[in-house]
Amino acid sequence: MAIALRLSRGGAKKRPYYRIVVADSRAPRDGKYLEQIGTYNPLLAKDDPARVKLNEDRARYWLGVGAQPTDRVLRFLDAAGIKERAARNNPNKAEPGDKAKERAEERAAKQAEAEEAAKAAAEEANAPAEEVTEEAPAEEAPAQEAPAEETPAEEAPAAEEAPAEEASEDKAEG
Repeated sequence: MAIALRLSRGGAKKRPYYRIVVADSRAPRDGKYLEQIGTYNPLLAKDDPARVKLNEDRARYWLGVGAQPTDRVLRFLDAAGIKERAARNNPNKAEPGDKAKERAEERAAKQAEAEEAAKAAAEEANAPAEEVTEEAPAEEAPAQEAPAEETPAEEAPAAEEAPAEEASEDKAEG
């Protein structure tokens, strides 16, 4: 008969409470067991001493007889110093799945496109500013020619004088 040290669930819905039991490995989880050697209340704080209660003498006896603890019970036994638990290493545990990788790649591609578009927009924004600075001296050139435009303005008063002379001649004739 294969013997296991495992948890047997009790308590209400959403309020679990476990017994640490010694049972036949073929028996149902909450079914018949040989002996109860402790309790586990996951609702208590992790540093609370009442979270895990374990009869160490009986646990050592059953381990000596050949009982195999489940992973969770082995954690409790390791914390109590009864049996050493080998650390496990699963390097793929935190690695995302295939679909998540595809979504991440699509997101990275969209972000790269957005950065390229922003970079191009920034270059376009800088390019017209440079062109305006180049055109500004060209606009100043007609401003320098403004004195040439004033010469016809000087001629305009002379033209006003000419009609005055004509008017005085008209009076002299009449």
